[in-house]
Amino acid sequence: MATFTDKQLTDFVYAEARVLDEQRFDDWLALFADDGYYWMPLLPGQTDAKLQTSLLYEDKLLLGVRIQRLSGARTFSQQPRSRCHHLLQQPTIESADAAAGRYVVRTAFHYVETRLDVQTLYAGWATHTLRAEGDALKIELKRVDLVNSDAAFGNINLFM
Repeated sequence: MATFTDKQLTDFVYAEARVLDEQRFDDWLALFADDGYYWMPLLPGQTDAKLQTSLLYEDKLLLGVRIQRLSGARTFSQQPRSRCHHLLQQPTIESADAAAGRYVVRTAFHYVETRLDVQTLYAGWATHTLRAEGDALKIELKRVDLVNSDAAFGNINLFM
């Protein structure tokens, strides 16, 4: 199992955002561990994704279904397609356990999603729990905490 430097960990987070901005969703999905999850809590400080309601809590299979829907020819809500842009603050390493191959990286962000004349800004923090799998990093959990997570939202079409 490889040991990863702080720079490699932060580069991973920047690269993940770029893959999303470029809508390379299959490449993005490949960054997840097979048992990985994408979680967007509903409440600030929420600690349980299973026993409390969340905005999103999806495993790799459900993320794959969402990606297929986004690229489907009959997905009329995505004609024209939504676009997005991530603006990231420098990620910080919250914890690193090289012996166990587990790392936690936290990043403040502004995220813009746009489709036609509608542009929506989201702000929050992404916490990546990363796991070393051989010489690669995989996302075990990506937690996205929105500043206003308890607000009423329209459709969030893409991934933050």
